[in-house]
Amino acid sequence: MDKNYKAVMIKPQDNVATALELIPASAEVTITCQDKRISVKVQKDIEFGHKFALTLIPKEAKIIKYGEVIGRAIEEIEPGAHVHLHNIEGIRGRGDQVGINQ
Repeated sequence: MDKNYKAVMIKPQDNVATALELIPASAEVTITCQDKRISVKVQKDIEFGHKFALTLIPKEAKIIKYGEVIGRAIEEIEPGAHVHLHNIEGIRGRGDQVGINQ
């Protein structure tokens, strides 16, 4: 029997989810947020508390977690890929990024 792995997506506009437990590579995760339901196969192990892409995130696109912009993709991020320091840059508190969260 397949396990239902736990992850959280707070707002329907989020393009990442956060693992609430270790999710092993190739596991299928289904997340429901309001009336939005997404299923994605993770590409590599996702540790507790880490993020993974729910959809294709183009290079330069905003990373949205809990309804807030937390960064920008520095490369294209495939669905199910680990989203972390290797593929995003933070934009909060940067003077050169004024208005980026709007």
